[in-house]
Amino acid sequence: MTHYSNVSSVPLSLAVFLATDHYDHNDDPNTISATTLIKPVRQIVLSARVPETEKAVDLASMVSSRMGTAIHDGIERAWKEHHATALSALGLPKRVISQIRINPKPEELQDGIIPIYMEQRSSRKVEKYTISGKYDFVGDGRLEDFKSTSVYTAINHTNDEKYSWQGSIYRWLNPKIITQDEMAIQFIFTDWSAAKARADTNYPQKRIQQRIIPLKSYQETDAFVLRKIRDIERYWHADEKDIPLCTDEDLWRTTPEFKYYKNPTKMSRSTKNFETYQEAHQRFMEDGQVGVVVEKPGKVTACKYCAAFSVCTQKDTLVASGDLEI
Repeated sequence: MTHYSNVSSVPLSLAVFLATDHYDHNDDPNTISATTLIKPVRQIVLSARVPETEKAVDLASMVSSRMGTAIHDGIERAWKEHHATALSALGLPKRVISQIRINPKPEELQDGIIPIYMEQRSSRKVEKYTISGKYDFVGDGRLEDFKSTSVYTAINHTNDEKYSWQGSIYRWLNPKIITQDEMAIQFIFTDWSAAKARADTNYPQKRIQQRIIPLKSYQETDAFVLRKIRDIERYWHADEKDIPLCTDEDLWRTTPEFKYYKNPTKMSRSTKNFETYQEAHQRFMEDGQVGVVVEKPGKVTACKYCAAFSVCTQKDTLVASGDLEI
């Protein structure tokens, strides 16, 4: 059972909500969820080494997670209890609505039936491990995942590769239900601004946005799962210094910025900033090679949300270098 601290003095009326966990956890150490499997090996291994005394979670940090769970629960309940009424209000013909079945059993799949699968957990044995996963929604063989997240995640495609692997593992677990080669991420933005949408065409124009993401092949996914569990087994008891470091992608490192200073004696403010070295160097050449280009490394943020934060020395190195700001 997770223990919580209330250092932010969350009122009891909300504290109970934030301290309530509906997730169907499995305490078997050899059961690994699809969500865990796509995390870096370093994070998976070191998270298990955090002392129990340091595992208390601040209630305030659970807001985003609980909001996401509430949205998932609301979508599931709407489909299971009210889909006929809602679809009728949306103008779908009664004939079509009557053919929909939520989480049908195999014997219910007769001609004309439209199956919708939601929140179904499945598992599969690989060597000594059990890989488990619960998908959000499958309609017409296509997987959909509901993500309540910040606009930043969508704009920067921060987790697209992880979404693809997670969806691919769900298909690997449920090949008879998830049959399409792509999935849909349904973004529900928690910080969307109508004003920013009007001012910037690159900003999401709607609070709900769909993104289609291709899935990996079944063979590629099978190889990924086997490689990952063997890496976990290999490093489970290894010295921390021998565990592979998290990559820039794992760390959510932002792209570097190249600052051009036309007058090297005045470095308080750059003449212009560029996204690539080539662009900055071109400006340097155009100005007769009198200036200087300074690379500002991208920052990392993933460490702030990592369960292994307290026992990871890579994090200490990143803080010391200024790449991670706490």
